Amino acid sequence: MSKQNQDQEFKGAHKYILDDELAKIVNITMALEMTLLLKGEPGTGKTMLAHSIAESLRMPLIVLNVKSSMKLIEALYQYDTLTRLNDSRFGDSKRDVSRIENYIKMGKIGQAFTADRRTVLLIDEIDKADTDFQDDMLDVLDQMEFDIIEIDKTIKAIHRPVIIITSNAKKDLSDPFLGRCNFHHIAFPDPKMMRNIIHAHFPDLSADLMEHAINIFYRLREIDTVEKKPATRELINWIRALSMDPDFKVKQLAKGDVPFLGILFKKSQDYTTAGNVANRRKLF
Repeated sequence: MSKQNQDQEFKGAHKYILDDELAKIVNITMALEMTLLLKGEPGTGKTMLAHSIAESLRMPLIVLNVKSSMKLIEALYQYDTLTRLNDSRFGDSKRDVSRIENYIKMGKIGQAFTADRRTVLLIDEIDKADTDFQDDMLDVLDQMEFDIIEIDKTIKAIHRPVIIITSNAKKDLSDPFLGRCNFHHIAFPDPKMMRNIIHAHFPDLSADLMEHAINIFYRLREIDTVEKKPATRELINWIRALSMDPDFKVKQLAKGDVPFLGILFKKSQDYTTAGNVANRRKLF
């Protein structure tokens, strides 16, 4: 690996615990200048990985949050016809109305392409988009260019961004899409990994509170009838709430008492189900 590539090697960030396999696939993907597709259930750190890469490598982060109704052109650029119309009508703008370029605004992919330094481009929840959006977007990312039809201009990437795409696996992605990405599935952390994650976020947390909280957390995740199991971010927020409550005592957890259950379960039915389980028997 060249010195330049070594300088750009991702080794994790302050609050992101990285396993060896994920570190390797991230660095290989960057070295090959490919796109990295991350799958996994919500809360496994897919989105946070892109933030951590940007933090670690000191690159700007640009985030495209994919919506079900989104068209690819929105991610590339927008032509603000309304503002141009108003400028021409009222004549009080400093913009030259005859120059359409003055009314072209870059979308998130366009911003990554035109940035004066290399960026991390996070395309979040690609599975929300339709197949045409997915495949057309990868054409643009492969070619590192797109056309602005209104001004007959081709925008070429100044620097190839580090591209991270996430999917919650709610629907299948097309074979052409999958074939053009490196892929990694982020499994839910096991208790050992979770202890490392919690320690990174709460270095001064007592061992007693950590063990009780993690054990109850995994017991709650074992409830088969909940629709949305609590994820890592819910555990972190729950521990934060427990730590800030002056009336909380660790022995409550030892007795199976679960304060702030609503931080762990956000759906009403899940909240009720988990509460009933906690009340019927000790979780610990």
